[in-house]
This record gives sequence, structure tokens and C-alpha cells, in this order.
Amino acid sequence: MRTLLNIIWLVLSGFWLFLGYALAALIMCILIVTIPWGIAAWRIAVYSLWPFGRDVVDKPTAGGFSLIGNIVWVVLAGWWLAIGHIVSAVALAITIIGIPFAIANIKMVPVALLPLGKQIVERR
Repeated sequence: MRTLLNIIWLVLSGFWLFLGYALAALIMCILIVTIPWGIAAWRIAVYSLWPFGRDVVDKPTAGGFSLIGNIVWVVLAGWWLAIGHIVSAVALAITIIGIPFAIANIKMVPVALLPLGKQIVERR
């Protein structure tokens, strides 16, 4: 079932969200100082391609720098990506079959806004 949901997700919104995160990762890696944010953006880009069957959890070793880094992230790219998730969720919620995907988009908004201090793990 997860594979079917992921394939539908990829077609409906996953690919476009992946492109947004990949663009953010590329820009962040070009600006050398922001490479840690580029790595985080790439991690979420891969997660946005195939999200069903994986969870975002707090990283136990995250420190105070994650808070500062998340503030910088929100200003640079986080709010744009969160708006992308919200717009995609609204568009998907119009149809009955799109409601689970809209809910998945809304669940991704917090990680789009605050990616540092989080890790993506396989669901068991």
C-alpha cells in the first residue's frame, strides 16, 4: 500500500516539491557558508519524493545551534517551501482521493519550516 501511495504522491505533488527543495539545496550549497542548510534541504528533497513509510523525528543530539540555524532557514527558504506544501495541500484536498495526500503535505510543513534538529527514519 505504501508503494502505491508513494507513486501517486510522486505524480501529484512529490516531484514538484522535490524540485523546490533541490533548488533550495543548490542555492544553499553555492553560497558556501550555508552548506549545512543545503544538506538539510537535500535530505528533505529526497524525503518529499517518497514520504510514505518514513517519519520525521527529533534528533537527540541536536543542540542550540539548531535553533539558530532554523531561524536562518525560515528567513532564507523555509517559508517559501512551507507555502508550497500548503498550496499543494489545498489543491489536493479538492478531490476525495487527494485528501490523504493533502494531509501528508500539511504534516510536512513543520519540517519545511524547521529542518535542523530533525532526522528522517524508516517506519516499522
